[in-house]
Amino acid sequence: MVLLEYYDVMTSDTVQKIKDRLSIVDVVSQYVKLERSGGALRARCPFHAERTPSFHVSPDRGTYHCFGCGVGGDIFSFIQGIEGLDFKGALKILAEKAGVPLVFSRSEKAGTDDRDRLFSLLETATVFYVDSLTDEAKKYLKERGLNDASMKEFRLGWAGSSWGDAADFLKKKGYSEKEMIDAGLAKKSDRGTLSDKFRNRIMFPISDSAGRVVGFSGRIFGAEASPEAPKYLNSPETPLFHKSRILYGFDKAKLPMRKLNCAILVEGQMDLLASHQAGWGNTVAVSGTAFTADHAALIKRMTENLVIALDPDEAGFKAAGRAARAALASGLNVKVAQLPKGLDPADLIQKEGADAWKKSIAGAKDIVTFLLDVLSEHSKNPEGFRRSVEIVALPFILDVQSPIAREQYIHEISARLGVSESAVIAALAKIPTTEGANPPEAVSSWKRASHDRAKQAYAILLFEKTREAPHWPLEEYARSIEHAIGSAPYKELEQLSESERESLRFEVERLYGPGLSTAADAKTLVRILLRERLSLELQEVTALLRRAEAVGDGVSSGDLMERSRILTGEIAKLHKEE
Repeated sequence: MVLLEYYDVMTSDTVQKIKDRLSIVDVVSQYVKLERSGGALRARCPFHAERTPSFHVSPDRGTYHCFGCGVGGDIFSFIQGIEGLDFKGALKILAEKAGVPLVFSRSEKAGTDDRDRLFSLLETATVFYVDSLTDEAKKYLKERGLNDASMKEFRLGWAGSSWGDAADFLKKKGYSEKEMIDAGLAKKSDRGTLSDKFRNRIMFPISDSAGRVVGFSGRIFGAEASPEAPKYLNSPETPLFHKSRILYGFDKAKLPMRKLNCAILVEGQMDLLASHQAGWGNTVAVSGTAFTADHAALIKRMTENLVIALDPDEAGFKAAGRAARAALASGLNVKVAQLPKGLDPADLIQKEGADAWKKSIAGAKDIVTFLLDVLSEHSKNPEGFRRSVEIVALPFILDVQSPIAREQYIHEISARLGVSESAVIAALAKIPTTEGANPPEAVSSWKRASHDRAKQAYAILLFEKTREAPHWPLEEYARSIEHAIGSAPYKELEQLSESERESLRFEVERLYGPGLSTAADAKTLVRILLRERLSLELQEVTALLRRAEAVGDGVSSGDLMERSRILTGEIAKLHKEE
């Protein structure tokens, strides 16, 4: 389906050219690993956390749909969601992938909205700053190890000492004072005087994942700079720039991340530029904020592996810890590159060469191993080491999403402390958990997702009842839903109000239309629901079994082991059927 919004941007002919050259599989498979499932393809949904695949791609329809969170659409809406872009940003990315030039008519150019104006203003400002880069600033950057090619590629610029050079330039280009303020490039005094936000600074443009400039980071520089000014000044939050959702260099790092199956996180712009120049194009940096779950989600779309290489001082250690916890909670595999004391990545590369940086990355340690090594090095005695591990290292285990990885970490901590694994597990149980990191919350989230899927399965039943399709075994399908989710949840579905039922029917009709069959998706939904219920029961039985074994309850252990065996067999059978 071609959205009406397309016509606000360009002709439908150009959009169709992109769709003709790029299939839904071409686009989606660059972000998630697809598996064949009947006539469709499936994966774990990239838009919400889930343990079993409920994200389906239909090559015939050119669409995707997740039976867990309900998202769906075509290649354009997928790129919008996965890259966090508006439609025009997604259009830019897809046009580049397809090799289709974007040609706008005069009427289309005239119809630009407020966001387009801000993007245009920031691009104009970038050109202004680049053209203003002084020989003195270039000399400083070269002394820090950067070459001309890096300065050009990342479009480094200069904001001079004048109070209004940039604002005056932008006014001449037709931009209003309000637009400059909204873009974060100008500010007004109490007297109403407009002045530049950035002065006496080397300017680093910050782009979104489509490569459009959304903000700036400016490093203080020059004889006229105030000694009281902050070393780095970043754009404020604007309609385009959200620090917690933007990673510096991400637009250039996406393909190298995917190719190398790894991302490197550094602290600042100079570290990133030096790393890219040294051949590590998969490097990204935060922009004036802590590493967040949104940042982790960006990286996870490209790779599940993250190496953290922040400054080797106390502040850098704490920042690395915070970043690691956010990354672990998002399902990333986390390692830490330990740098020589007193050298950040840019200094290391400049003073000891690119090979030293390569050695640090290659020698990165798993986060828990890194923490244990650091704590052991700084502990005066075994008792101090034990206390440090309990306080510092154990909370990280709660963030780990993989049960297998969690068990490996428990085994490693047990070995390093010289205590039993059950003692480590008992200590973990006493630690207050953070939101999104504890098993009960994860189970609760899983149950909510299953409830939403059950509603979708029931919605198909309601829809088919209205169509009165003779080929549909409605009673058999209803029983299969009840079997998959249980009698009590099914009764709750039957007690939905008529308005809720009508809403569910409408959603199915909107998705499939009168001419498409729901049979394959209905079967898939029921299979997912049954597998999830059995998997959740297996998880609960396993926990009870461990508890029974810990207290020596042999009778209960035997019963639970038998139930575990049956559940494992049923789950394996479902996998074979797929």
